[in-house]
Amino acid sequence: MTLRRFLLSANLSVFMGVSACAQTAPSPSAEPPKAAPTSEPASARSPRITFNKCNVEGPYIAMTYDDGPHGANTPRLLDMLKQRGLKATFFVCGECVAALPEIAKRIVDDGHEIANHSWSHPQLTRMGEGAVSDQLQRTHDVVKQTTGAEMKVMRPPYGAFTTNQRAWAHAKWGYRTIMWDVDPLDWKFRNAAHVQSEILKGTGNGSIILAHDIHKSTIDAMPATLDGLVAKGFKFVTVSELIAMDKPAPPKPKATPAPVAPRLEEAATPTAAAP
Repeated sequence: MTLRRFLLSANLSVFMGVSACAQTAPSPSAEPPKAAPTSEPASARSPRITFNKCNVEGPYIAMTYDDGPHGANTPRLLDMLKQRGLKATFFVCGECVAALPEIAKRIVDDGHEIANHSWSHPQLTRMGEGAVSDQLQRTHDVVKQTTGAEMKVMRPPYGAFTTNQRAWAHAKWGYRTIMWDVDPLDWKFRNAAHVQSEILKGTGNGSIILAHDIHKSTIDAMPATLDGLVAKGFKFVTVSELIAMDKPAPPKPKATPAPVAPRLEEAATPTAAAP
């Protein structure tokens, strides 16, 4: 093969690869892998507006469910939570609330927190400010009209929200952006035993646990998962309640410098006697 033909072939392969990636669009039912969430840098935490877990005194946790409400799964989950006297936070999509207003109303009536997860689950970092505002405002309005609740927190679909978008959403609606520190990947692994194991293994004091009430396998995992967390001594609160308990993390102790050993020649040199 000549050099010219080789270069043309390589360029064509690169072009086809970029095109294939560009045609891949996320959807609520098949989420892309989520990066580990991080809180905003210290310079942006005045006040703190992003949480992936909280520093709390005691075994308090927040169980969260995304993408609903779902016509069959969410009522099942609400029954399980009610039987156990547990509270959770539901990050709802506005179009699902509009389609299933009675279930959204029951979430609030049962004492759970309802929160903004956009209208139709797009990736907000790919959209302009006007489109993002429309996604959040429409959901804010339909939840208010349906349930009477004033939402205080939001979670961006796929965990994708820039630092500027977080600050803007906080200024406009008062939203804190909520990520997570426990992710069983229940959207990927539709297996109840896997979901249960990952949640029980990863949860600690102040954890925010991510799950999805649109998947039957996730709801199938909940009885054993909830009972297992209770057996470990964890107490369930809403995300806003957990944030209210959050305390600044104690400063890390400064490392004490190790003593410097004398050089060999200094240690071997005798000291002159005083006159």
